[in-house]
Amino acid sequence: MNSGEAMKLGELKPADGATRKDWRRGRGHGSGNGKTSGRGHKGQKSRAGSGGKVGFEGGQMPLYRRLPKRGHTCRNTKEIVAINVQLLNVFENGAVVDVAALKQKGLVSNPRDGVKILGNGDISKKLTVKVNYFSESAAEKIKAAGGEAVTVSVRTPKAVDTKTVASAKKKPAGK
Repeated sequence: MNSGEAMKLGELKPADGATRKDWRRGRGHGSGNGKTSGRGHKGQKSRAGSGGKVGFEGGQMPLYRRLPKRGHTCRNTKEIVAINVQLLNVFENGAVVDVAALKQKGLVSNPRDGVKILGNGDISKKLTVKVNYFSESAAEKIKAAGGEAVTVSVRTPKAVDTKTVASAKKKPAGK
């Protein structure tokens, strides 16, 4: 290939000496790797399926048991997706921005346990932003631009069937 010519992906090849021919085992003693195929005689490592247990160190206490356990995972944590206020400039002036609109524009892929607007950057458009959380500076910047910051609850309560509730109250307990 000339230095002035463009490189083509179909013409790529490894450098000389970078690759070797595959080592074909068990192909007769003339190959040097016949009979035992380079595994030697007998023993656990000569057998088929002798990968061994992951983490096994020959009876010595394995590393994953020598190291102390640390910390825990809290079951009640919330995974909140954060977006900076400057990213809201992609919306039209006067638009209503909610989680669905953020997903549509590609600013949020999965809202998880809620969306929070942070105050990094500036906003130049008047928007009505309806998300789960706002930082103080983000809410101030949205209001300063003439917009509105509305906090929406993450989960909407389920509709309660009043007939079921009333009938449950009438029944005596334990029967």
